[in-house]
Amino acid sequence: MGAGLGLKPAHYRAVLESDAPGLWVEVHPENYMLPGGPRLPWLEAIATRRPVSLHGVSLSLGGADRPDRDHLNALRGLVDRYRPALVSEHLAWCRHDGVYYGELLPLPYTGAALDRFCEHVDETQTALGRAILIENPSLYATLTGEMSETDFLAEAVHRTGCGLLLDLNNVFVTAVNLKRDAVSYLDAFPLDAVGEIHLAGHEADPEGGLLIDTHGAPVAEAVWTLYRETIARTGPVPTLIERDNDLPDFHALMAERDRAQAILERADEAALADA
Repeated sequence: MGAGLGLKPAHYRAVLESDAPGLWVEVHPENYMLPGGPRLPWLEAIATRRPVSLHGVSLSLGGADRPDRDHLNALRGLVDRYRPALVSEHLAWCRHDGVYYGELLPLPYTGAALDRFCEHVDETQTALGRAILIENPSLYATLTGEMSETDFLAEAVHRTGCGLLLDLNNVFVTAVNLKRDAVSYLDAFPLDAVGEIHLAGHEADPEGGLLIDTHGAPVAEAVWTLYRETIARTGPVPTLIERDNDLPDFHALMAERDRAQAILERADEAALADA
């Protein structure tokens, strides 16, 4: 797995016919928890040629409620059917008392929240029969807590055996919004647990002055810089170009994907030279 793309129906055929080396695809499993329809055979056809990753957005692992059993069963069905190379979720919550809010909401980094989060990750991994990756969030306000986000994630890795999905756009957005230093965050991040990296675009809120993680713009140059610096430290890591809004044509997306692929290939060559 080199650099991949978030798979969208508009690009099913182009992905299936592409001969790009290292290309893989990621989908939100919630869009494929269906009894039928055209999405499933398309994904099955692509999965015979390319690695697939399932990136969940609604398990609400950081919430007070336990993971929904029906949702876990449906997700296990997709895992068994498509044998994804990676499965991931978010350090966030989006459901409470059976009400789904449709947003990835932050949680305080406290001991109690950590205990609950680890319980939910353990339950999910047991249900799926495999380890998952957890993605760092993008933040727009500071929450009080007892530990840093990086310490919270490191402890979750230690307790549950999960891996991490490092979203570098989220790192940059949070650093700007909360007036923190992105490089210092990465210095403290448990990079040895990273199994996937996300690159995405953001946009400025014209009223509030915040950066918004929209996935609706090209990857910013500042995020590319963080990516090159991170890959220099980690070596090649499967990397995804995320684009969910204002979707460009396939060739424009592949141009960004090819840029990430080139960085990964140079890192791989450097690792071989040092071996």
